[in-house]
Amino acid sequence: MAKVLKILPMVLVAGGAWASEPMALAHNAFPATEIAWVTLGRDLFYDPILSGNQNIACATCHHPSLASGDGVSLGLGEGATGLGLARAPMAAQMPRARIPRNAPALWNVGASKYVTFFHDGRVTLDSEAPHGIRMPTGRALPAPVSSPLAAQVILPLLSPEEMAGAPGENSIADRVAAEDITSDTGAWALITARVAEIPSYHDRFERLTGTSPQITDLAEALAAFITFEFRAVNSPWDKFLAGETDALSVDAQRGALLFFGDAKCSTCHSGALQTNHGFHAIGIPQLGPGKAKAAGLPSYADIGRQAITGNEEDRYRFRTPSLRMVSLTGPYGHSGAYGSLEAVIRHHSDPILSLMTYDRQEALLPKVNLGDDWGAMEDQDELINIAAAIELPAQPLDTKKISELVAFLEALTDTRAAKGRLGVPSQVPSGLAIDR
Repeated sequence: MAKVLKILPMVLVAGGAWASEPMALAHNAFPATEIAWVTLGRDLFYDPILSGNQNIACATCHHPSLASGDGVSLGLGEGATGLGLARAPMAAQMPRARIPRNAPALWNVGASKYVTFFHDGRVTLDSEAPHGIRMPTGRALPAPVSSPLAAQVILPLLSPEEMAGAPGENSIADRVAAEDITSDTGAWALITARVAEIPSYHDRFERLTGTSPQITDLAEALAAFITFEFRAVNSPWDKFLAGETDALSVDAQRGALLFFGDAKCSTCHSGALQTNHGFHAIGIPQLGPGKAKAAGLPSYADIGRQAITGNEEDRYRFRTPSLRMVSLTGPYGHSGAYGSLEAVIRHHSDPILSLMTYDRQEALLPKVNLGDDWGAMEDQDELINIAAAIELPAQPLDTKKISELVAFLEALTDTRAAKGRLGVPSQVPSGLAIDR
């Protein structure tokens, strides 16, 4: 065992046949944030005022008690109450469907090199796009923002399942249904006007910007808070790379050798954030309502990146997630199909076998009947299509190696950051109830 403790630091210093070089993460990887913007963003993050029916906040699906996620495979958004697996439909209102993809964790998404957002990458840096950020059709930014994160945060406000609600329930949902997003009377303008009517918000924005807020001001505040609050740069792995050779257990060191070596994990999970921001088809089981909108596709399908690019080769490809704090942020995969690190590693080691023998007990779903969650998995043609697209070759891993990889991934956890920096406010300016 002592031999591993001595070998790994030497190998990392000398270099080797790595798919990518091991890199630590530090505070200088993030843009500076002003505390006035951060605290304003915190209030907005926890305030249901941003949702159409004023009953759900950003924090509901990205809660600090659930490691900035929602703790379930596919969440219940608008029309439900509570957190995690305990979230349930409201008595007077029923969610129309589960949210079709797993809620991504927010750790380190404010880093300057974090350039692509959503499982399908529909928000990304692009020098040829308006204001340098590619946005979905009909949702062009009305003014420049400082980062792709700031562009991303205002899109869930428009999702009927997530925050907007259904047409007929509120004026914001009506404008979304009419595809009136960016006009002076569109959904973003209505959301901003609602916020500006609250004196505390209006006055703070006026002090910071010199005028009444615009939707991009709300975006900057939310992004500033997320960048500040969900930052994890002091994991055992970071300490180890800084020279604290006793920061990693023997198993975690062996796992690191596998991760950067024979298991080839770092081919995609590269850099300090453990992501290449690329898209890959790895056959994660598809569950839930799906996101298929194209003719000829079953409704429960999710073709991933292809829905954005239109390219056949992008079918079933999804974004490579960052692995920072990953031991806390399950379930895993675009559909949240796997509830444990061991299970998702086993899937990576033989994705076709794992897809075809998937155990539904792996999924963590709030118990509510919102239609068939298993349409894709019961459709043999769809299963074959998903399997045929898999790009990840089988990489046999025995139980010992899987355990060592888990130990390394657990060493990417910054336990101090997990406790939060500002935490949940005692109240928000709207006076609406906060999810705790």
